[in-house]
Amino acid sequence: MKVYSKTDIGLVRHSNQDACDGGILPDGSAWAVVCDGMGGANGGNIASAVAVENIRDGFLAGWKNGGSGPAVRDALISAIQQANAAVYETAQRDRTLYGMGTTVVAAVVAGGVAHVAHAGDSRAYMISQEGIRQITVDHSMVQELVNAGDLTEQEAMRHPRRNIITRALGVQPGLEIDYAEHEFPAGALLLLCSDGLTNYADTQEIYRLSRTVPAESLAAELVRLAREGGGGDNITAAVVENQPAGL
Repeated sequence: MKVYSKTDIGLVRHSNQDACDGGILPDGSAWAVVCDGMGGANGGNIASAVAVENIRDGFLAGWKNGGSGPAVRDALISAIQQANAAVYETAQRDRTLYGMGTTVVAAVVAGGVAHVAHAGDSRAYMISQEGIRQITVDHSMVQELVNAGDLTEQEAMRHPRRNIITRALGVQPGLEIDYAEHEFPAGALLLLCSDGLTNYADTQEIYRLSRTVPAESLAAELVRLAREGGGGDNITAAVVENQPAGL
């Protein structure tokens, strides 16, 4: 198992409000997290940084080697809830940060299973020889319109209010988190990313790139792809590789 990540300011923003982290646990399991902050230059930066730090520290403190599926889920959800409380409390102490928050998509890969939790519109994709599949559903205004049949997926990609999210970490004392488990076979890749990638790089372009560059270069190449597509937002990608045996 390997984890690679890259975050970039893009071509338009004056600061990078994205944050990410990831690594390998002592038992060989992998973890990664991507956050996309909101609430102004200072608030967005702080929200995403505080969230990533607390998710990392909370998860690593709660990790049990070789834990069962429920144990992994509990450790991951607990870490995100801890981060939600930390961001919310930080904003309550400083009026200039009131209302700040961040998206979150986090994953733990253990025992051939990807445990994925998220809130907001940062996404997770499963990539294999068979293709690319989005495995999270955005918590956003346009996604609700798509769900209701009022917009097509193609219309949603161009909608002027596509960046309005309906769920975010740190805005309220509590947070509803979506969680799911997915098989993660040898040779597959798990991509976590902010909307700075998906708004400026087509899904099939992402897939084609994943088939032509090595996993260790993919995050950086995805950032390059989004910059070439306009780079109108911060761009972050984290890639978890399930290496085939013998590599």
